Order: sequence, then structure tokens, then C-alpha cells
Amino acid sequence: MRLLLVRLRQIGDVVFTTPAVGALRRRFPDAHLAYLVEPAAAPIVSANPHLDEVIVAPRRGGLAGLAGELGLVRRLRAARYDVVIDFHGGPRSSLLTWLSGAPVRLGYDVAGRGWMYTKRVPRTRQLRPRHSVETQWDLLGALDIAPPDAATCPVEMALDPHAAEEVSRRLERAGIGAGDQLIVVHVSAGNPFRRWPIAAFVALVTLLVARDRRRRVIVTSGPSELGAAGRVISQARMLLDPGDRDHVVSCGEFSLAELRALVDRAALFIGGDSGPLHIAATSTVPIVGLYGPTLPVRSAPWRAPQWITESVGIDGLPCRPCDQRTCAPGDFRCLTSLGPEQVSAAAERALTRAQVAGLST
Repeated sequence: MRLLLVRLRQIGDVVFTTPAVGALRRRFPDAHLAYLVEPAAAPIVSANPHLDEVIVAPRRGGLAGLAGELGLVRRLRAARYDVVIDFHGGPRSSLLTWLSGAPVRLGYDVAGRGWMYTKRVPRTRQLRPRHSVETQWDLLGALDIAPPDAATCPVEMALDPHAAEEVSRRLERAGIGAGDQLIVVHVSAGNPFRRWPIAAFVALVTLLVARDRRRRVIVTSGPSELGAAGRVISQARMLLDPGDRDHVVSCGEFSLAELRALVDRAALFIGGDSGPLHIAATSTVPIVGLYGPTLPVRSAPWRAPQWITESVGIDGLPCRPCDQRTCAPGDFRCLTSLGPEQVSAAAERALTRAQVAGLST
């Protein structure tokens, strides 16, 4: 049997499909299992041990883009897949699923596109209190695969040994040693509705460093927000005592594979509900997740319960969760009301829990 999985666009959403990849391998151990993904999220699955093939589908405009898309369709048809599962449901993914010519095509019953699938699964547009891993897993019901369990079907991203070596070199150059407690703080999110204010991150970093001089805080961001990371680093250093300023570390930009390796070296990861948080979830490192317009029940780290997670958000807001198109109150209160002290307290709880459980580094 030849199976193709399709999940385009967002990094976190691709991470959320990885439990299904493992389940499909267990259900069909002899199948040829391929994954179609766009370049930004390709590192998530490029070394997945359950996959036989990863197909990267670039997004290009103009004649070059059209030629590339036609070439991709020819490649998919030539592969003669028996089953294609579209975890995305967007216009491009559904069209590619249909054009693959596979006799079995699984997808969501989306208005205007459901006809492209031979088997359709209902998907409500309401923001249900249900994890995204479970929502994507609904498509596997047609293949007689039991519902997922985070303990046995966690999210996965294989550690790249070359990236791990590069991270080790960069940490050594930054003066971070074995006795330092490394905390990774990710300050950006691809969705502007999920960005905690810069000033809040600055206050958080200063609180973390002032609490324990063994700590070294590495501030990371996405490629488009390196300036935000730089401002957090420079402003936090200005607020700290001169002897503590080098505890806020600047190590430049990290690729996704390097970020995964960096998290493995950390005692704690702190970040908003974005792709890097879910990359961190593929490790066993304690995590503090910041949730504004989204809910932890839908996107908290999906992994075994013994791995420590603290989810922080403002409860009781009638506008939360929202569709992240317009802020109804107009002041983004789900994030601006979230104080650095609240996040710092969650970080200390996570570190203490890890120490008590013997999981600290």
C-alpha cells in the first residue's frame, strides 16, 4: 500500500500531525508512507523515522510557480498512491489531493471542496474545547485506527545531530557551561494576535535572571522578528545589575532543527502558542505556554503527562477564545492583562516540579 499525507502551511499544525504519522506506521507497517509539506515546516518531518519519503512543495508565483505546481501534480500521479489523507483542507491541499488520482482520498467535509474527497469527515467551524491533534486524528477513523492518547502517541521531531553539534558550539562560544541553568524564551509568533508585548518579555527575563544567578536566558524569535528579540535582550540588560547583564544571552537566529536541539539543552522553555512551542513539546523539557486568544485545551503540548507543562492565560474573558481576525474589545486584553509576574510564577513552579521529580538539568 502507498499512502500520502498532506499538511501545508503552519509549523505547529504539522507538529500536530506527527502522532498520526506514527499511528499509520503501526497500522500499516509495510506501507510506503510519504508526506507532502511546504518548505517552512519541512524540518519537522524530514527525519521522521516512520516516513519513507518527504515531498517539499514550494510556494512560488508566476510562470515558475505554475510550472512547479504542474510538475508536482505529475509526480503525485506517477507515484500512484492508494490513499491520500489531507490534514489541511485548504484550497491548494484539497486540489492536490484530488489531482493525485488516488482511489481513496480522505478529507474534511469543507464547503466547496468536500467533493474532491472520496471519504469526508465533518469539521465544525466553531472553536471547540478539543485538542487539534484529536481533530486531525478524526480522519484516521476511516482506517479503523483508535483515538489517540498523548502518552503513547506524542508529537515527534527527530533530533538532528548536526544541528545539535552546532548548538553546542554556539553555547560554548557564548560562555554557557554545564553548571548554568539554561532557559529559552521565545518572543515571537507568526500570528500577531498571539504576541505578548515586548515590555512584558523584558520584565519576565529580568525576573528570571534576578531570581537565580545560575541562570542564562537565551531569547529566540522567528526570522521576521529578530528585531523584537534584540530589543528584549538590550532592554533587559539595561535593567539588570552590571554583573548580571551577560546572563541574557544573544546567540543569533536558530533554524527549526537548531531550535529543537537548543530546547534539548534547556531546563525550561517559555513561549506563546506558536510553532516553536510545539517544537519544544517534542522534547521532554518543562514548558510554560502563554495563551491569549487560544485555549490550552486545543493547543497545549501533546505529550506524556509526566513531562511538565504550565499553561498561563486570563480566564473569564467572554471574548476568549476568538477567531483572531478582529479584537472585539480592541485592546488585546487576553495578552496585555497577562502580567510578567504571573508568567514568572509559572516558570518557578515548572522548575520546582522538575527538580522534585528529578527531571531538572
